[in-house]
Amino acid sequence: MKKILVLALAALLCLGVMVGCGGAAEEELVTLKVGASPTPHAEILAQLKEDLKAEGINLEIVEYTDFVMPNTAVENGELDANFFQHAPYMENFNVEQGTHLVSVAAIHYEPMGVYAGKSSDLNNIPEGAKIAVPNDTTNEARALLLLEELGIIKLKEDAGLTATKLDIVENAHNVEIIEAEAAQLPRSLPDVDFGVINGNYAIQAGMKASDALAAEAKDALAATTFANILTVKEGNENNEAVLALVKAMQSEKIKKYIEETYEGAALPVF
Repeated sequence: MKKILVLALAALLCLGVMVGCGGAAEEELVTLKVGASPTPHAEILAQLKEDLKAEGINLEIVEYTDFVMPNTAVENGELDANFFQHAPYMENFNVEQGTHLVSVAAIHYEPMGVYAGKSSDLNNIPEGAKIAVPNDTTNEARALLLLEELGIIKLKEDAGLTATKLDIVENAHNVEIIEAEAAQLPRSLPDVDFGVINGNYAIQAGMKASDALAAEAKDALAATTFANILTVKEGNENNEAVLALVKAMQSEKIKKYIEETYEGAALPVF
């Protein structure tokens, strides 16, 4: 009986050690906190949680629905990285806000598109038509450049990536440019003739790339200029967990996921 009791106690002790070791191993995971827009950014990151866990990294995804808070959170250390923006937006944010953000990887490109509101024919634009565009500097310029490419307006020659509606020099249909927060543009469609919408917000609103009346070409300069990036604070570019995340995000697994899931609304650039 004594022998059985000793064996039972030994088994319990071993089990306790194993559980303790398991708990310790769990505690040894390095937490990497990344801010992201819900779609497609957070969805892309979610595909990597188990892969990174196997490498000792606990990927914590924090979702944001605006373009400001995820950058300020990286700057003040609340986040290790974020994934929601393109380089021109980040660079402009640094200038305007005095932040120190840098890109560590380009992941995908979301073609900006023109979507139907009250009107659906870009060849027959009503006089005085209202066209909604993002109100942040770089995305408004991007939207206006697309409208210029379509022949709807003409901008000053040197307007470039800082163009606003004040830079319109020709406006044959006297269209009215309505500036609105990028995230609100899909909701504004019933109130305007057309909306020029960022790919991620179009996806989030349940729209497909094929729904757009016109969009940036996948081989256009915009594909490289406006690729969505993984961003960190300057000085954290070589953080081991960040580098592991970059490698995972630029894998064949993620390339295939983006291509199959978003059907052209998001395109890998690696």
